[in-house]
Amino acid sequence: MTTLMFRDPFLAAPFRLMEEYLRTGGGNGGRGTGFTPLLDVRETAEEYLVMVDLPGVKSEDVTIEVNEQVLTVSGSRPAAETGEAQNVERPYGSFSRSLTLPTGVDSDSIGADYTDGVLTLHIPKPAAAKPKKIAISASAQKQIEE
Repeated sequence: MTTLMFRDPFLAAPFRLMEEYLRTGGGNGGRGTGFTPLLDVRETAEEYLVMVDLPGVKSEDVTIEVNEQVLTVSGSRPAAETGEAQNVERPYGSFSRSLTLPTGVDSDSIGADYTDGVLTLHIPKPAAAKPKKIAISASAQKQIEE
């Protein structure tokens, strides 16, 4: 006999619906007055990459600021002006996301690219955070072997 396992999506991520509700402005009576853009943070050997999804937002409507080690991306997305709304699921209005930068990050060296609705921030790691390789000298190797 074959046993089928059913995975309940609500048990897999119990707070997913509440997070989605709050993120899309569901807590404000369904009025699209703002939103929280989704983002990913990745780390390479040389830098941190922050990728923020901002579909429909023009680059000139985005502000990036660093104040006391806090990086803030903010801006706005206008509501569609054409036609009478029958169903509105895409949030519009102002948005803001803030991240605390690691100690020692030089804010003057942060770079930003904006392609296909994705803002990518390149945040170079401070020298202290980069891994340091220590070479084993030949004389030290001989002492270990003896």
